[in-house]
Amino acid sequence: MKKSKWLAITGLVAASALFLAACGKSSTSSAKTYSYVYNTDPDTLDYVNSNRASTSDVIANLVDGLLENDQYGNLILSLAEDWTVSKDGLTYTYKLRKDAKWYTAEGEEYAAVKAQDFVTGLKHAADEKSEALPIVQNSIKGLDAYIKGESNDFSTVGVKAIDDYTVQYTLNQPESYWNSKTTMGILFPINEEFLKKEGKDFGTVKPSGILYNGPYVLKSFTSKSVIEYSKNQNYWDKDNVKIEDVKLTYYDGSDQESLIRNFTDGAYTQARLYPTSSNYASVEKKYKDNIIFTPQNSTSYFYAFNLNRQAYSHTSKTDAQKAASKEAIQNKDFRQAINFAFDRKSFGAQMNGNEGATKIIRSSLVPPSFVQVDGKDFSDVVESQLASYGDEWQGVKLADAQDSIYNPEKAKAEFAKAKEALQAQGVEFPIHLDVPVDQTDKIMVQRTNSFKQSVEAALGQENVVIDVHQMSSDDFDNSTYFAETAAQKDYDLNMSGWSADYQDPVTYLNIFNPETGDILDNIGLTKGQNQDVASKVGLTDYKALLDKADVEKQDTNARYTKYAAAQAWLTDSSIVIPSISAGGSPTVQKVVPFTKAYSYVGIKGDSYVFKGMELQDEVLTVADYQKALKKWEKEKEESNKKAQEELASHVK
Repeated sequence: MKKSKWLAITGLVAASALFLAACGKSSTSSAKTYSYVYNTDPDTLDYVNSNRASTSDVIANLVDGLLENDQYGNLILSLAEDWTVSKDGLTYTYKLRKDAKWYTAEGEEYAAVKAQDFVTGLKHAADEKSEALPIVQNSIKGLDAYIKGESNDFSTVGVKAIDDYTVQYTLNQPESYWNSKTTMGILFPINEEFLKKEGKDFGTVKPSGILYNGPYVLKSFTSKSVIEYSKNQNYWDKDNVKIEDVKLTYYDGSDQESLIRNFTDGAYTQARLYPTSSNYASVEKKYKDNIIFTPQNSTSYFYAFNLNRQAYSHTSKTDAQKAASKEAIQNKDFRQAINFAFDRKSFGAQMNGNEGATKIIRSSLVPPSFVQVDGKDFSDVVESQLASYGDEWQGVKLADAQDSIYNPEKAKAEFAKAKEALQAQGVEFPIHLDVPVDQTDKIMVQRTNSFKQSVEAALGQENVVIDVHQMSSDDFDNSTYFAETAAQKDYDLNMSGWSADYQDPVTYLNIFNPETGDILDNIGLTKGQNQDVASKVGLTDYKALLDKADVEKQDTNARYTKYAAAQAWLTDSSIVIPSISAGGSPTVQKVVPFTKAYSYVGIKGDSYVFKGMELQDEVLTVADYQKALKKWEKEKEESNKKAQEELASHVK
């Protein structure tokens, strides 16, 4: 799954107007340049090795895979011109188009895109121990054994170049969602000759760091300054690339009003609005007919407890307080108390104002309607299973845009149980929890202080103190997002984010699998290690639920029901505390709505994908947006149904 840095909440929500992107009413613009902001520098362009949003947001525009998404979320052909799957669901064969080429940043043709490039890409990922391997490690035949060193022969792995333009994957088990994985960077091709020539420099964040087969090439990159793309004039599908140039300027969140100011001045193509900013009254007056609230999307943000903190470079705690906080964090009743004490509406209001405060609330890791179970939303099934964990969960609803978890009385009751048990262990109070925040991100500083206020108000400062540590951007990054190991994660509680890689609940739930979890380090644990802590907090039970669900390969209702049980366990454990989603934000824009790809999964329908996007001269009105939305929703339903019916034709 894609790691979404919580700092990037500002940018991801700002860009969420791009998220839904089919044919709305509007006259398109003669302007061919899109200008806006980005939040986090990519640390690499090695797209098969990185699974971070900071990389994939860039790569999605530069490199194509076998399939991509259309404006309705359907998977459509990209580098593949046709594909088939065997009747047993184990062998996927893709025929490649012959007009796709690799180009340098200067537009010089380097080589044709061939089947061997997909083999090279996966081998490179395996050899470099890619952080994205969990997406495919147990899917592709022989890959797990190769990664573990049980086999040194990559030819035993189930990816083959049958000929120059035919690539074939053999799976261990049928996966109804396999094709959606092909929209993730780890399954993208790499030219072997270029990889060997570049060596360790492959993927360096500069125009010459990679080859290009996608809609754009990287024109320039200056750290914490600007990212620029220019249209790949030789692209095989160049007629569907409407914007010639893209310019993204670094935005650290320190000047909220700069977005709308630059939009009004014509420098930006869109702007995320901040109802709590000092100039919002005048903005609202000027753009009263243009402020749209974008839909919530698949990115879920959550506070994650560090269950086994080792680093204390940013703390004011005594040794006794360090030990006390660790014991408290490993106590479920204590974590639940924090969960129930968290006022998400107040948290959301710091960014969206009172009117939009609930529009971004998300109360579960898996988005409520991500999949359907016997005609019901996934969250409905989770709710029914969650109720069995205790009376504290009775009546809790997990649908988006509401906060039924916040309950100070429940928080006090759970804390009382925790305090009694912890005092018996000799733990002294209050418990101090270190929560880091980038000092330049004013909105997140406000939100973190809102979190502090609601928790301390519910539980009392004599019991819990939230120590907010405002840091420089570099210190914050190095303590959280870019900390490479669990031992380097320097916090007690930190905001993280996750968005879907493929269309199955496991894409969210497996990130905390104690054996293979993609971001297990965010909760202070190392894959396959720290078994004492994992067992103490019940993650071994969680793994058993995941394993039980994963056995169900064909019956999706049974599979999703069992994954709902895993989500219910995770909610009850309160190891992670969901807060908000991306999307749901007030925006003004000159982007024609519903013109670009959209998807809940993969990287080809993300917020920062520009293929297909069209611009218009006038600021989009609410009336036109709503009309376009209704039209898109109707077309989407029809298109999705047709796409499902066509799937049968690919079974051979």
